Amino acid sequence: MNRTNGLTTAAIVLLWLTTAPLLRAASSKPAQKIDAILRSAGLKSSDIPGAAVLVVKNGEIVFERGYGVTDPRSLGKINARTNFRLASDTKQFTAMAIMLLVHDGKLKYDEPVTDIFPGFPAYGRAITVRMLLNHTSGLQDYEDLMPPVDPKLPIERVQIQDNGVLDLLKHQSSTKFPPGTKWEYSNSGYVLLGTIVQEISGHPFPEFLHNRIFAPLQMTNTVAYLRGHNDIPNRAFGHTLENGTWEQTDQSPTSATLGDGGVYSSLEDLAKWDRALRDHALLSRGEMQAAITPINVPGVVGPDGAPAEYGFGWFLNPYQGHARMWHYGETMGFRSAIQRFTDDGFTIILLCNRADLDPSALALQIADLYLNPTDRRQ
Repeated sequence: MNRTNGLTTAAIVLLWLTTAPLLRAASSKPAQKIDAILRSAGLKSSDIPGAAVLVVKNGEIVFERGYGVTDPRSLGKINARTNFRLASDTKQFTAMAIMLLVHDGKLKYDEPVTDIFPGFPAYGRAITVRMLLNHTSGLQDYEDLMPPVDPKLPIERVQIQDNGVLDLLKHQSSTKFPPGTKWEYSNSGYVLLGTIVQEISGHPFPEFLHNRIFAPLQMTNTVAYLRGHNDIPNRAFGHTLENGTWEQTDQSPTSATLGDGGVYSSLEDLAKWDRALRDHALLSRGEMQAAITPINVPGVVGPDGAPAEYGFGWFLNPYQGHARMWHYGETMGFRSAIQRFTDDGFTIILLCNRADLDPSALALQIADLYLNPTDRRQ
């Protein structure tokens, strides 16, 4: 009996000695480290709003995971097909739409706004399409120009749309600074770009995006959402934690504009978008150069106020010496981040339907796992 127990004990010890290194190796894999980063940020519960996270390395998905639910009432699980409002991450699609019109020969980057909209005020003669793309137009912020909203009215009654923004800008007499002399992030500029796409193409902005970008890339669930005209499949709803309770804060008076923030998309579709950018599926490498050439004017800063660089719909300043194209999105109940490390061949995407997370900071923590020289063996 004792001999048998001894053999059994020896066998167990031998098994532990041979498998322990494997267990340690498994725990050191990037996936476990990424998951630990996300859980430490608060993505632990399975029944509250959360996030969808994607890491692509050399064209291969190395991490893809959903955390939490699309809505605490329905308890639909977040996954790779869940659609989140991208907010300002929409700007990269608006910029691509303009670039496609330039590719078609229907538009020029240095074309003045007044050539496109003859009824635009005289100050628009100094504003070019290029200035709208790189945030040097000096346009007034439409959120500051909107009349006060009656909180008693249904949200759909008070939401401003792209044509409403255009009308507000037409009633101004000047810009905040001489166009082209400095940089200031402008949602007004990107709303105006969306109306330019419609004016030049003759198609509604959501239709142009679908026909020229989403459909060709088989981004079948991605939409520029326009209430009453299309639907959002697999939709996540935005939420904010208020007094210990998750409140749905999905829409605001500025949530109906399109060019600056109206696209909804998923990890599944954004992986296709990332591949298209990497493979130059929509525009040639030479045509994309304009989008990834930083504007050389004073005042370019990122969301944290630190010096940055900007092109067409993308921030371009490197991280720890590594080239990247990146952007963030922030709107009522949603946060998002897309970090593309172009020379290193990997992309990190975080989409959140809760307002208490900082996906840009989390994405860079994940990036450190790959960019830190001590971790490159991973």
